[in-house]
Amino acid sequence: MSNKAEPSGGARLLIDLGPLLVFFLANFLAPVPPAIKIFVATGAFMVAMVAAMLFSAIRFHRVSPLLWFSGVMVVVLGGLTIYLHDETFIKMKPTVYYVLVAAILAFGLATKRPLLKSVLGSTYPGLDDAGWTKLTRNWALFFAGMAVVNESVWRNSSTEFWIGFKIWGAIPLTFLFALANVPMLLRHGLAREDAVAAEPGPIE
Repeated sequence: MSNKAEPSGGARLLIDLGPLLVFFLANFLAPVPPAIKIFVATGAFMVAMVAAMLFSAIRFHRVSPLLWFSGVMVVVLGGLTIYLHDETFIKMKPTVYYVLVAAILAFGLATKRPLLKSVLGSTYPGLDDAGWTKLTRNWALFFAGMAVVNESVWRNSSTEFWIGFKIWGAIPLTFLFALANVPMLLRHGLAREDAVAAEPGPIE
């Protein structure tokens, strides 16, 4: 029987952040005219996302639902970006991801099913039901807020600025938000050594 271990530490960062870093590096280092760098970077992003999913499947014998979700969106919207030669699709991808995840989490709360528990149960051992409800609520609000931020940034700035924001803005904000939840998690039963956990899913 396959042992479905959970990725953690460096492996988790590689899976969650690796594709985004490939996108960033390809956009800045690709030896092509500036006008087409975003399309080269999008292609590299698609390949890196598929590679991350394969690595997770081979190394840990599973691909998380959020990684599947993000991977499909990268391939579909990235493919449209390249095929139509329109960078709007890849810029809107984080917004669509954030909105859909926020909506799914909100639906879970409305039906009294904190869906993060089914996705991240082994990541937060000992967390009680009230903790799961609060964590789900907090991340739903965060994702909704990030959707608004992404829309504001890409619609009112250059492509280079938007890409820089994804690296130097979205990633730090996500990690800071995860850390801000630690005191609440500890109050609701999470073991201290497990308190600083990775954010739920790939950073968009």
